[in-house]
Amino acid sequence: MTFETTVPVRYRDLDPMSHVNNAVYATYFEEVRTAFFREEVGIELADSRAALASLDIDFRAPIEGTGAVRAALEVIEVGTTSLTFGYRLHHDGRLVAEGETVQVALGEDGPEPLPDAVREAADRHATE
Repeated sequence: MTFETTVPVRYRDLDPMSHVNNAVYATYFEEVRTAFFREEVGIELADSRAALASLDIDFRAPIEGTGAVRAALEVIEVGTTSLTFGYRLHHDGRLVAEGETVQVALGEDGPEPLPDAVREAADRHATE
């Protein structure tokens, strides 16, 4: 099951050519991830103790001007201490980016098992 939300394209996201700056796509991934934790797990991402371990973005088309991005998140893999998320961003009806992140649950001494609430929400959205 895919989790979706809408992310506004702000004027500050644009470069001098009125394209969304490539670094902002990572922020859009973060915004859909934040909404997933808030709406599906029931906690703020900042309170999850999850650290971003890796980020991969494949750019498919530029986002030009403001408006909104439809952001979709799928859980690709649920590990003992980590989650792999897949993303798709659409703007004006076209795919503009795809990507993947790995989040790792961290405790005081390093990686720790995912909390039950995170695992349950992830299992509901897993692609397998």
